[in-house]
Amino acid sequence: MANSPQARKRIRRNNRRAEINGARVSRIRTFIKAVEAAIEGGKQEEAQTALRNAQPEIARGVAKGVMHKNTAARKMSRLSKRVAALG
Repeated sequence: MANSPQARKRIRRNNRRAEINGARVSRIRTFIKAVEAAIEGGKQEEAQTALRNAQPEIARGVAKGVMHKNTAARKMSRLSKRVAALG
């Protein structure tokens, strides 16, 4: 149990940040799923558009610290490769 006022404030802050970061990660996953759904459907144009929408969202996740830089690069690379293979 937090006893100092600073520790109580830190718990409140951590809870707020966890909620915000969770929403951000969920949003990134949604964008990635849109790309994967288009790939599964074999729709190259739709997949390219979804990928263009997902890339800045993934980059924003890196900038905000909810995703590691190399993880983001790996995801973008793999998605790009799968979209290119459709054509």
